[in-house]
Amino acid sequence: MDVINFWGYNFRWLHILDLLIVIFLIVQLYRLLKGSLAFNIFLGLLCIYAAYFLVRALKMPILTTVLQNFINVGLIAIIIIFQPEIRKFLLVLGKKTPLSKDSFLTKLFLPDKFKSYKEEEHIINEIITAVGHMAASQTGALIVLATTYRVKFDTASSIPIDGNVSAKLIESIFEKNAPLHDGALIIVGNKILAAKVILPLSENPNLPTRIGMRHRSAVGITEHSDNLAICVSEERGTISYAEDGVLRQDVSLEELKVKLYETLVEGL
Repeated sequence: MDVINFWGYNFRWLHILDLLIVIFLIVQLYRLLKGSLAFNIFLGLLCIYAAYFLVRALKMPILTTVLQNFINVGLIAIIIIFQPEIRKFLLVLGKKTPLSKDSFLTKLFLPDKFKSYKEEEHIINEIITAVGHMAASQTGALIVLATTYRVKFDTASSIPIDGNVSAKLIESIFEKNAPLHDGALIIVGNKILAAKVILPLSENPNLPTRIGMRHRSAVGITEHSDNLAICVSEERGTISYAEDGVLRQDVSLEELKVKLYETLVEGL
């Protein structure tokens, strides 16, 4: 039986499936936009759509035509306004596909990628050593690990490094009197790509008010890209990291090490 009668209305199973998919997409969109400025825009658009269906049901032709034209033009505006959110949504969706980097099929057919983690373990140990020393000396730092592609940043204000990842090099870059102390350090693969990098600040209104530009930059660079950002507070010497636009504060070195393993080893 492929037709269900409910209160005099006939529904097919595909109609129910269609409704469940729409509800799922709306819930995922809500989770993605919650806490951002785009969430208020999303609510405004929902109000416009609700008003359109209302005036159409009330048979008000002028308002129906105006709102219909606004909605038709608004589809292009939505793509432009929500470009970062759409990009993040597709990025999250891509992680769930059978061919993503951490899927069973990828590991089954590309086993050579998972034979040796010595290089990743070396990078993790060097980062942990540097972060531990900088936290103890209350040296502010911001380190970004680009995991799936090269992170985009302003090359005009940054200083190219192209050096191997080492604790001594990281510590010397963030030394309080060093010329490269301000800004972020970018790590791609096994190389320190650049230092003194200016990153976009997050506009998330739900972030703690007491955090500074370093932490907001860490959140900002991870909101629309698949990166991990590590922060060391200059005021308190605490360690934080940001991923997928979420900031986790006051983590221990062991917790950070686990996260680095998840990012650099399990994420391969």
